[in-house]
Amino acid sequence: MKIFQKEITLNPYRRGFHLISQEIVNNFHELKDIKTGVLHIFIKHTSASLTINENADPTVRMDFEEHFNKMIPENMPYYQHDYEGADDMPAHLKSSILGSSVSVPITNGRLNTGIWQGIYLCEHRNHGGSRKLVLTVYGN
Repeated sequence: MKIFQKEITLNPYRRGFHLISQEIVNNFHELKDIKTGVLHIFIKHTSASLTINENADPTVRMDFEEHFNKMIPENMPYYQHDYEGADDMPAHLKSSILGSSVSVPITNGRLNTGIWQGIYLCEHRNHGGSRKLVLTVYGN
């Protein structure tokens, strides 16, 4: 079994849901060495998250942002953790709901996702900055 691990830093993204599948592939050339395996992607932050969803229609990502902002609003009077800004506590909640990692099958050196699936960076802060991902692939 082969195991490769790499940490990459994503450039800052604005708040919202962003496709990063190709950015991951472009920065992790070792994927090509795996015939059958799994890629695990972990984000090293508590106010951004990862998920897999629709990659074709950008309005899906816009709807995600709109829905999460309504579901988890800013400036709630019961938030105690508010000294980093109105968007901080909601960002932590959104991150916990969506999660800090995703796994994708690798087949013949490529992500084996559905035709309409893509990996999202979910940036929940207004000014989140660069984000670090740990990419681990294992397989044969």
